[in-house]
Amino acid sequence: MIRRIDLRGRRLSKTEYQKLLPRGDFDVSKAMAAITPILDLFPGATEASLLDLCEKFDGVRPKSLKVKKSDIDEALKNLDSKVKSALLESIARVRKTSQDQMPVNKVTEPARHANIELTWRVIERVGLYVPGGLAAYPSSVIMNVVPAQVAGVKSIALASPPQKEFAGLPHPVILAVCALLGVDEIYAIGGAQAVALFAYGIDNQISPVDMVTGPGNIYVAAAKRSLRGVIGIDSEAGPTEILVIADKSAVAREVAADLISQAEHDEAAAAILVTDSPDLLDAVEAELVNQVALTKHKKRITTALSSVQSALVLTSDIAQAVDVANVYAAEHLEIQTEDAGSVAKDIINAGAIFLGRFTPVSLGDYSAGSNHVLPTGGCACHSSGLSVQTFLKGVNVINYSQTAFNEIAQDVITLANAENLPAHGSAISIRLDK
Repeated sequence: MIRRIDLRGRRLSKTEYQKLLPRGDFDVSKAMAAITPILDLFPGATEASLLDLCEKFDGVRPKSLKVKKSDIDEALKNLDSKVKSALLESIARVRKTSQDQMPVNKVTEPARHANIELTWRVIERVGLYVPGGLAAYPSSVIMNVVPAQVAGVKSIALASPPQKEFAGLPHPVILAVCALLGVDEIYAIGGAQAVALFAYGIDNQISPVDMVTGPGNIYVAAAKRSLRGVIGIDSEAGPTEILVIADKSAVAREVAADLISQAEHDEAAAAILVTDSPDLLDAVEAELVNQVALTKHKKRITTALSSVQSALVLTSDIAQAVDVANVYAAEHLEIQTEDAGSVAKDIINAGAIFLGRFTPVSLGDYSAGSNHVLPTGGCACHSSGLSVQTFLKGVNVINYSQTAFNEIAQDVITLANAENLPAHGSAISIRLDK
């Protein structure tokens, strides 16, 4: 069901590790070519042309792009009470985390009477994308909307694909959680066309946004890459990934369940165990066979686990397992070892780190309070997950007194001349007190 990789006794370079742990085929560049006809409609696309795309790609033509307030209210009215309670608890936890992680302004004095204040300014209008392919993701609504609200974003628009079974509306649970959060600008559109709509808007109907966030399929990722610069983006999200570092103390059935939980997302999902225990590796493999047979999405999970992007990896020790994890830079990293906290200190690259038996990735997907929109495809080596800071911009406010200016003026003139930009120096010398 899942391949094995034995790294014991081998000292490998980063490149060699990367070759042994390949990811699935997620070629955004090919998808960029495929979406060119869609992007060519913009600017200048009409609602009718976008509804045509909904009909083509989603198999249903919504009555309008914008979802009516009455449909949003109706979805909330029909929301199961237990689901509502769970959603409200998740909202509260993500909101608390976002509030506590708000950055603060900071003043630096590089010299006497010279102040530089780092201030945080909110992005004015954002477009949030919520996928709706193999499953509905109300949790993604929470993970996108709540940090934006806490940051103080004044204008929030949300897009999610229209659904055949719901008369061209996004999934009703997605609409219901929007109602819980007070978001009423919702568009029934998905894929690259949704990202382009956010980027350019429709004249006199839909205003363009400054930033687009949220996960999606390869065509959403391609649109984000193509339109970056027209809009800001959070990241180009690819298939989900889980990497588990475990030693002999880990419980095999729990490790297997965690691997399966992420493989359930789609056939391109990556599930990797890295352990120094041959006995645990054998036990996890046996548990995978037993547990997958009982799952609802057996075919999808089996494909994900048996494909090249998933593996059971045996290392000489946990230190080598950490090396593997840092090279791979997983979206989700679980550490199930005797001293998980100590191991975590050596992790440099991960979207989010989950410590111990009782902090599985599934907890973070819904109700831990952390955000589940995380960098994939190795991007955790340079990028962070979605947070309140995604919706803020750091702006320096510089204020020098005349005395502080005079003290540094000659240095600036010297550097300007060294760069053959004498006008820069003149802008300084003209202000010098004679």
